[in-house]
Amino acid sequence: MDKQVMVIGAGFAGLTTAALLAKEGYRVTILEKCDSPGGRARLWEKDGFAFDMGPSWYLMPEVFDQYFALFGKERSQYYDLVKLKTHYTVHFERHEPVTITSDFEQTKALFETFEAGGGPRLEAYIQNAKYKYDTAMKDFLYREYRHVFQFLNKRLMTEGLRLNVFQALDPYVGRYFKDVRARQILEYAMVFLGASPTNAPALYSLISYLDIADGVYFPVGGMYAIVEGLVKLCNELGVSIEYGAEVTHIDEGEGKTVSVRALKDGQHREYRLDAVVMCGDYAHADRELLDRNKANYSPSYWDRAVLAPSMFIAYLGLNREIPELTHHNLYFSDDWTGHFDTIFKRPAWPENPCFYLSAASKTDRRAAPPGKENLFLLVPTAPGLSDTDEVRRAYYERVLTHVERRLGITIRPYIQVERLFSQRDFAESYHAFKGTALGMAHTLRQTAVFRPAMRSKKIRGLFFAGQYTHPGVGVPMTFIASQVVAPIVDEYLKGKG
Repeated sequence: MDKQVMVIGAGFAGLTTAALLAKEGYRVTILEKCDSPGGRARLWEKDGFAFDMGPSWYLMPEVFDQYFALFGKERSQYYDLVKLKTHYTVHFERHEPVTITSDFEQTKALFETFEAGGGPRLEAYIQNAKYKYDTAMKDFLYREYRHVFQFLNKRLMTEGLRLNVFQALDPYVGRYFKDVRARQILEYAMVFLGASPTNAPALYSLISYLDIADGVYFPVGGMYAIVEGLVKLCNELGVSIEYGAEVTHIDEGEGKTVSVRALKDGQHREYRLDAVVMCGDYAHADRELLDRNKANYSPSYWDRAVLAPSMFIAYLGLNREIPELTHHNLYFSDDWTGHFDTIFKRPAWPENPCFYLSAASKTDRRAAPPGKENLFLLVPTAPGLSDTDEVRRAYYERVLTHVERRLGITIRPYIQVERLFSQRDFAESYHAFKGTALGMAHTLRQTAVFRPAMRSKKIRGLFFAGQYTHPGVGVPMTFIASQVVAPIVDEYLKGKG
């Protein structure tokens, strides 16, 4: 088979899609803007510290295992996993911190301390979440949605109601719990899906089944080990990856081909492909790479879209360990609603933010030299904020003071390695629209068929996959997206003759 396919972007969606298409016998080339693979999951190393620059949670292990099984492989041939006994620790401003562990009975007992009957209600909540997860995996996630009529059948409408697709998460959680601690634990993950508990479908309560009952894992060697495993798989299948190649234009080519222009080593290059899969930023492709009359969506569509948060990130290498930390640490502020409002309603740098602190060195000592700590500090923020050097340095100092107060210790004197990454970096490194870290938010009106289409409406042979398309945000979702888009491309190419 001599047909040529190009995949744009060597992030998770790009690597997984490229491998699937190569398996079908196509000649596949990936163009990657950066000088290394991984996209948002790149690795940054300095002075013996190794920082995963983006995703830090490993959930839904069966999605990864199933993907490698499509090639007749075991996931363990590419990277190993550790199952965490301590899933995460939650710190409240006015209450003692609590730890969610792999012992579900212990977690039920914890929720009973929040409010009478909390244990049984958590069990009921998790059982319902598991039902949603199993149903979504079986019937909803691994499929393309092209029009709303796909929902207009009795079975899907019935399942949609049972899955709470048409109800927001916050009032749904409120049916089970009144205690603010219980509600925050069950709702916090929405920010990592690019949404707020008030605008995300209650379908996403399924996340609580994953991070409370199913298990939290971590790859040996960090999240970048997944990237390395996928690159190894692509190499085995003959996929060519060109780094430092920035796509500048996509258009129709001669003879039913797709034309791609890219800048590499200071030279403009043009490619003629039988098919192209855009796995980079969808909004960037529509607004900058395609001519206006060839875009899938208008500029006003993107202006109206509810974008997922950006992130203010600090990669910190400390020359001491912090025994009080676990691998995953969540710090919730009293101004919980106010923080979400600064993201989705009144864009501003949050004054009293909730934040996430990952200490990967607790699980993987290769993340930091002996006796030292690798910290990944993340504050969710609205996209599109001013992010000058002066603004980010001032905000960093404020956040660091806030973090030290919440930790109860001073960390400034122990910072050996420091790097800040925020709105401007997401835009410059990944062409992220308005500096969003996660693409398009998972709101009630931006789920399934209401997410951007996987097929170009104007250019035959051009397809899209990644965090903007169905099934959406998150590393497992990009693995699933590749399994949705690759058969569509394959069918198109076989029909092309």
